[in-house]
Amino acid sequence: MKVLVTGAGGFIGSHVVERLLNDGFEVRAFVHYNSQDRWGWLEDIEGDFEVFKGDVRDFDSVLKSMKGVEIVFHLAALIGIPYSYETPVAYIKTNIEGTYNVLEAAKQIGGVGRIVHISTSEVYGTARYVPIDENHPYNPQSPYAATKVAADMLALSYYRSFGLPVTVVRPFNTFGPRQSLRAVIPTIITQFISGKDEIKIGNLEAKRDFLFVKDTAEGIIKVGLHPETVGDVFNIGTGQSYSISEVIALVKDITGRSVKIVQDENRFRPEKSEVEVLQCNFEKAKSLTGWSPQYSFRKALEKTILWYEDNLHKFKNFEKYNI
Repeated sequence: MKVLVTGAGGFIGSHVVERLLNDGFEVRAFVHYNSQDRWGWLEDIEGDFEVFKGDVRDFDSVLKSMKGVEIVFHLAALIGIPYSYETPVAYIKTNIEGTYNVLEAAKQIGGVGRIVHISTSEVYGTARYVPIDENHPYNPQSPYAATKVAADMLALSYYRSFGLPVTVVRPFNTFGPRQSLRAVIPTIITQFISGKDEIKIGNLEAKRDFLFVKDTAEGIIKVGLHPETVGDVFNIGTGQSYSISEVIALVKDITGRSVKIVQDENRFRPEKSEVEVLQCNFEKAKSLTGWSPQYSFRKALEKTILWYEDNLHKFKNFEKYNI
């Protein structure tokens, strides 16, 4: 069975490609065209897969990439929340228009058996109740989150209006190997392992449901392809949440290092944009598909720390990162 993965060179996308290859799928990996002919994290993956170079903002490119595929995993998106404050229109073009291109191309081509659209827990905003189930109100608190709500609703509208077989999978805060150093857990880890005497961090009290990327990849595939998940939304997470201060304490315990914690005002979100608590209720996905996370937070964090210790050199200009 031939599948297309958009955003395939990214953090989660590369793990989805890896899992699909292990499961025996024929994979076409859509990567953003660049003059260096780089494939992102796909360059770390062993296996036989096709690389398609294009831009999800370009309808012709998306249409061409989708020919001959039976399943589409749509992960391509701009995800950095801080940058969405600087240029919201870039997020509109990639996250909303890019999603439109995927949906419309599938509609025009016909024969696509499933579109698995990847959402984010940020669409819920600060939890009104925990754990958060799929009936929780949407409350996007950043331009990034607003574009993801719009993309989710557009995907579901194509199911309701045109019968396109869409499933929306909504991971909570994914972490693990290959994640950008600008994300909170890699930021903490890399400051610890690079020998700093103090680490800079923003809001220590914000709480997140941290899901290991291998569990995320499995959930995206297992939930996304289940025959009874068409036309619906499914959360995947752990059901537990940890504050950033608790994450730091656990990294300290695992690494055996003691450092001074410095709160940096430049690392805080705008006050009304800060999401204070995210904690997942994944009972809907579990009861229907049998998916549940397999890694404890500590075990996943240990694996992640080991990976960054071995692979920090792969991040170009690491010394210049404002981690």
